Amino acid sequence: MAKRKLSSKLALLGGKPVRNAPYPQHGTMIGEEEEWEVLEVLRGQHLSGFSGTNTPRFHGGVKVRALEAAFAEKFRVRHAVSVNSATSALHCAVAATGVEPGEEIITSPYTMSATASAVLMQNAVPVFADIDDKTFCLDPESVESAVTPRTRAILTVNLFGHPSPLDELNAIADKHGLMLIEDNAQAPLAKYRGRLTGTIGEIGIQSLNYHKAIQTGEGGIALTDDQELALHMQFKRNHGEVVVGPMGREDLTNMVGFNYRLTEVCAAIGLPQLEKLERLHEIRHRLAEQLTRQLSEFDFLTPPMVADECTHAYYQYAMKFDERRAGLSRALFAKAMRAEGVSVAEGYVRPIYLEPMYQRRSAYGSGHFPFGGEESVSYKEGICPVVERLWRAELLTTDICKYPNTEREVEEFVQAVEKISANIDQLRSVE
Repeated sequence: MAKRKLSSKLALLGGKPVRNAPYPQHGTMIGEEEEWEVLEVLRGQHLSGFSGTNTPRFHGGVKVRALEAAFAEKFRVRHAVSVNSATSALHCAVAATGVEPGEEIITSPYTMSATASAVLMQNAVPVFADIDDKTFCLDPESVESAVTPRTRAILTVNLFGHPSPLDELNAIADKHGLMLIEDNAQAPLAKYRGRLTGTIGEIGIQSLNYHKAIQTGEGGIALTDDQELALHMQFKRNHGEVVVGPMGREDLTNMVGFNYRLTEVCAAIGLPQLEKLERLHEIRHRLAEQLTRQLSEFDFLTPPMVADECTHAYYQYAMKFDERRAGLSRALFAKAMRAEGVSVAEGYVRPIYLEPMYQRRSAYGSGHFPFGGEESVSYKEGICPVVERLWRAELLTTDICKYPNTEREVEEFVQAVEKISANIDQLRSVE
């Protein structure tokens, strides 16, 4: 795409912006295939096939079971358990570890809040390890140092679409007798040393939320090769406490159940959506590679790293901003970019442990359950210095590398960077 002639005056200072139009609505190629699947369900009038009883309906309706079979085949695992959200899937996975109240699960502080909340939902305690400042995933050394006799599992996050160091985390888990869970909501079809992420830990979580690579509006899938873990999660999604007896189960650990069931309508949408995942993934990958190539000339921006023997799913395009090389703050740079009409955000999310619930150690009632007192797990500022540095000063993200965006949106982003770089003295004069 040919570059347009750029205004010499930054939009922040009254010049003409690079982009004037809003971005197209996020889409996942929903079309006639999804419509026909939904119509089939509506005309059949069975909008949910589930029943919390010891019958074949314990496992859901026709579309739910078809979607689970399709996910199991696609990701080459023995079992796929569908639920109404990835948050629900995380809770089911945490429960399946057998974690006791007050025990600990190590996870990332740089992720959507539900990753850690799923631990609290089972009355366990999140322990936050720091991340690597290149891949933005858990740092194995920090994880190792966080293990205590109370640790039950490691819940890693394949953040922004890049794989965690899964072999290293598995080695730590094996050494200490822990379970490894992958929050793979942002990384479907990413690969780690030839294997699909979400299939390397004992349980992997996929998301079907509206914002993700494919969607059913809301929904989630838990993947596992372990039959007992799959059954435990099936109990958890479907009123387990009234089903375990009739189904001949003796172990009642963490069997208080919920209604986490996926509807037939959502499952019907998921079937053709899953068939489109490869194409949607290819678009993200192509646009992200274009953006990486074109940003290479700007020494104050570091594009996403892709580690050896890994591939990236590019849920978000995450860059590091060097204030020293740019000669201005990240905040001012991002403000100038947004004034040019392009999508960019600063810092991603606040480190989870800095949120009020963790600072006050108050999740249930007016006491400190399940956190305990100040002498227990620390949530003090500074416990994860890499995360805090990225959040406060370095990380920038954009979500333009996704359908229905095209090369045009990438080109505009680069043009905005180029325009700011060429007129950076204008910005320095107002900082």
